[in-house]
Amino acid sequence: MEYSPPPLFKQGASARVKMMVFAGISIALLLVDSRMHALTAVRQAVGTVLYPVQMAALVPRDVALGVGTYFSSLSALEKQVRDLKHEQIASAQILQQAQLNIVENNHLRKLMEARERVPVKSMLAEILYDTRDSATRKIVLDRGIQHGVELGRPVIDNLGVVGQVTRVFPFTSEVTLLTDEEQAIPVQLLRNGVRSVAYGRGKSGTMELRFTEPTADIQIGDIVITSGLDGLYPAGLAVARVTLVERNAHGPFGRVVCQPLAGIERNTQLLILTTSPDIPPRPPVEEIKVGRKIAGKMAPIKDAAKPAAPGTTPAATPGTTPAATPPAATAPAPAAPAAKPATAPTETTR
Repeated sequence: MEYSPPPLFKQGASARVKMMVFAGISIALLLVDSRMHALTAVRQAVGTVLYPVQMAALVPRDVALGVGTYFSSLSALEKQVRDLKHEQIASAQILQQAQLNIVENNHLRKLMEARERVPVKSMLAEILYDTRDSATRKIVLDRGIQHGVELGRPVIDNLGVVGQVTRVFPFTSEVTLLTDEEQAIPVQLLRNGVRSVAYGRGKSGTMELRFTEPTADIQIGDIVITSGLDGLYPAGLAVARVTLVERNAHGPFGRVVCQPLAGIERNTQLLILTTSPDIPPRPPVEEIKVGRKIAGKMAPIKDAAKPAAPGTTPAATPGTTPAATPPAATAPAPAAPAAKPATAPTETTR
């Protein structure tokens, strides 16, 4: 079976002739349109008719571009959200650090003010950690023997007494809080000066004034301060506030519970008192003996001031007053009755 071309290619002119004819027609139309603008209306009509077809043909392209833009925008937004979250976390950390610095600066400022008010020298120390023993209440500071810390030194904050140094290491020191059961401090009430001794109560975090009489003038809300009788704590430092008073009429003592004013829950820095308060020195033994000799010599002088026995003439001693001379002023007293007989004859002559 032989292949025969379609009827279109069997009839008419050749392809070259057709191409030349259509090219001529196109050139003619271009010339007419450029010179006479006769095809403008035709072009607009054809564009209007073909516009829906053009838009329908562009739908796959727009869908593809839209999907690409959506996913790229989504990834960009997710990246922006992640960056904003990181910035928010960093800003929150900076804000927290700034707030912590503000609180720490305020506390340090208060400590410096308290340092100026305390009449002894002090040293700034930072709390490292609490001890792990649950039965005691102790903390560890970052100051030790190398910094001049000595055993038994008081530790205070801007509100009052915190505790006492009970163990010293080369670079750290251990402080036992006032609320520990083994701690005691001599105190007195700020309102009326009633003295007592405050003992810690352990886990409860409070203190107790022991050996107080049931009739003692102690009220809830009284401020307890150091009395300074132990020679270790300066007098006048705030210790606690009275929160409970129980007067037991059947027992020898009452029960007074106090809440410490100072504490480590809200502090990170404390003050260690490095010197003791000034106490008048005890006089030497020689001065005591001289004072006793002077007192022995002054004793006869006081005895000489006593009235002399009747009929004796007291010797003149230094330091006696004129009133201590012999009672000569009382001797002329009997002369008054002797004058009465002299007046009796005159009355008889009349």
